[in-house]
Amino acid sequence: MPARIILRQLFKTGIISEPPPAPDPTLAVNAHALNEEILRIFGRAVGVRHVDAGSCNACELEIHAMNGPHYNIEGAGVKFVASPRHADVLLVTGPVSAHLATALRRTFEATPDPKWVVAVGDCAATGGPFGESYACRGRVANVIPVDVVVPGCPPEPKRILAGILTAVRTAPAHRQAPASP
Repeated sequence: MPARIILRQLFKTGIISEPPPAPDPTLAVNAHALNEEILRIFGRAVGVRHVDAGSCNACELEIHAMNGPHYNIEGAGVKFVASPRHADVLLVTGPVSAHLATALRRTFEATPDPKWVVAVGDCAATGGPFGESYACRGRVANVIPVDVVVPGCPPEPKRILAGILTAVRTAPAHRQAPASP
């Protein structure tokens, strides 16, 4: 009986949700240019491995938003990979807790060279309110070398993507894909 009441109310009310965000035309133009640039540099999509080193998950929400259809980063040539062995870029969030310092170091060592590390968020950049203590190693740079820092609490998806691009643009000349015939 309660299911009947709920269904009746659903059919009467309809679907209520907020409208999707308007498309950002500059982002669409940048996605095409980004794809060409990534193909020029790598000759394939750039692989990103995300590592949560002890964050509050605010940065993860923004990373998930960046990975959604609105930003279409896979269409632009940036894809998340399941293993550090397939990654070009490590995307690290949070202050590094003492329990995760070894795992973060091993993930860094498992990523093939050349590799780049992007520290995402204020906690990854500075240690945030946690700082350094018996339980926390502080910023990511205290454990592994960091190439790019994306500040913010949490940073917007566009800023995270800009951080990945900054790392990719520092690719050494030997990493550049050969020119197509």
